[in-house]
Amino acid sequence: MNAFVLNRHGRMVFPSNIMPELDFSTMETLEQLDSVIRRDFETKAPSGTEILERVRTGAYGTRYDLMRDLALNLFWANRFSITMYDKRPTRWADLPRTRSDVFLPVLEPWEEGEAKVTGVQEAYPQLPSKWNEGCEDRIFDILFDVFANRRHHASTLPAVKPTVAEFLEQPGNLTFRLPHYDPDYPVYDYTDILDVSEDIPELEALHRWAMVLHNQYPWERSQVELASVDQLRDDDWVVAFHPRDKEVRAFLRRLRAGTPPRHVAGPRESRPPVRPYPELDVRQRFSVQPRIEALAAVHGDQVCSNDDLIRNTAYNWSPMSADEISSKTGIEQREYSSLPLEELALQAAEAALDKAGRQPEEIGGVLVCTCTSSRLIPSLATYLCGQLGMHQVYAAYDIIAACAGMPYGVADAVRMLQEVERPVLVVCVEKFSDKIGNVRTSRMIFGDGAAALVVGPAPEGTDGDIDYMKTYASGPASEVNSILWPNPEFDNNITVFGPQVKALAGRYLSQMIDELGKLPAPEGRDGSLMDAIDLIVPHQANKTMVIGLAERAGLTADQLYFNIEQVGNTSSASIPLAIHDAVRDGVITEPVRVFAPGFGAGAVAGYAVMRVDPAVVAVQTTSQPQEHGEMPAPAPADEAPSESASEGMREAFT
Repeated sequence: MNAFVLNRHGRMVFPSNIMPELDFSTMETLEQLDSVIRRDFETKAPSGTEILERVRTGAYGTRYDLMRDLALNLFWANRFSITMYDKRPTRWADLPRTRSDVFLPVLEPWEEGEAKVTGVQEAYPQLPSKWNEGCEDRIFDILFDVFANRRHHASTLPAVKPTVAEFLEQPGNLTFRLPHYDPDYPVYDYTDILDVSEDIPELEALHRWAMVLHNQYPWERSQVELASVDQLRDDDWVVAFHPRDKEVRAFLRRLRAGTPPRHVAGPRESRPPVRPYPELDVRQRFSVQPRIEALAAVHGDQVCSNDDLIRNTAYNWSPMSADEISSKTGIEQREYSSLPLEELALQAAEAALDKAGRQPEEIGGVLVCTCTSSRLIPSLATYLCGQLGMHQVYAAYDIIAACAGMPYGVADAVRMLQEVERPVLVVCVEKFSDKIGNVRTSRMIFGDGAAALVVGPAPEGTDGDIDYMKTYASGPASEVNSILWPNPEFDNNITVFGPQVKALAGRYLSQMIDELGKLPAPEGRDGSLMDAIDLIVPHQANKTMVIGLAERAGLTADQLYFNIEQVGNTSSASIPLAIHDAVRDGVITEPVRVFAPGFGAGAVAGYAVMRVDPAVVAVQTTSQPQEHGEMPAPAPADEAPSESASEGMREAFT
């Protein structure tokens, strides 16, 4: 499923947020599935009994609040059918009796269902509209039609349905019976769902939810009954469940075979190193001094605002407004790219080489810092060598250091300079938009982007641009695993565990600032190295979090530069992108000494204290991200549309 598409209104839509998909290739046991289902469907969803109790006690303040609970309840009631099976109405006489991949749901009558339906029906018109009465009424009509015609209890549904043969062994089993079935029953087309447009972001999301839930019952719902085997006649229709794809089939086979899950040993207790690792004084340690010859950036070309996130609220998200996202993260928008990761990297590399006035054959090494590349052979670095026409370089490799990618890349480039004495190309690139899935924490934070630096040898007898550098890695296992990708527990999407990330970032940032405070200022100046810093450009992790951590370490917010409000967290690319934007926006207008600390995923950290001359920055003047109204026509949907009957139809870091 596409990470994002643009609908006919030019609005960004995340299909995976509204059309539940689980990656069954990573699941081995029912316990794993139950954990995922509980997280995604149960913890946020009220039962019918709870909805009725809230109605009776006046707990709902607006119609929207009631409708949201109805939708969550219906997603929960469909938690297995919507993620594991295709529903196919079939004549009882035509239903295969012996196949192992055709199932019938066993259902229990919905206790007090009539009272719950009546309670909702009577309560809705008594509640005030929250935003738009007409729009809310349209959405309620869709949701209530599904809710009112539910016949079965939701809490007792098993993930694994009996085959038809197993169903027949228990004559008292109840299943759906339809007296007739119209294969042309109106459903919402895929593009209908994408093209929903409401002025209120929350209502746009809820409208899409309602349409997806409507499509779960593509038959005349008011005629559905629960019937036992002895009540079924040849011309009756039942709803057969078929595994939705080969991964579900394989999962069901694993369950039947009783394949034991793999066992992973727990981590050892973490212990600090026997002695501290020293920072590297580049001028004293190395004979070849590094000069930053160029820095170039490539931003994402699609803007995803906080309102866009709310328009795409997933069924497993807690309620949150666009303003709350801004307050929690400091992010107003993030930039996504319609380009593949390789193209982002290539554009940044070409721009940096052009700004440095270097030809590809002059480059001694290529380092690519990224944590979102799925390219293994060849590495992204060697791929770039080939694309740039570099017949041979001394070394080319990828560095997976996530949010410390730039400090790691610069450190390796400085070391490589000592051996090759010719420029090293360092590319920092990330594309998160297609690796986030429907995880809200990640979706709020991450963006796409690229930046590249040419680090060359300074002319003999002159100072280089890098004063000090240092890298760090590891920590307690909880911090090492604070950000995971791929994560089987979240459908192999990126997962952020906020408290552990904050602990890691706070630990390393405090250590860096303490170390810089003990180092002497350069050029014989008074004070410490920290006192000589003109500007701090930190990894753009989460503005609210980083400011809080910096203040606890003795810094003030006005010492730090952020561009995360506009571009989001681009991990390894965030520091060089921020330096580029500081030059572009006139924050850096003359050579300054910058402290650039990176910290984050994989329990890595690092910094460079370096001189940044705005003259070497290739300020991006083309391909700027566009507002949605200025975007090109949307890309075609990733699945063939059916005939439409519609007529206008885990938390952030802190």
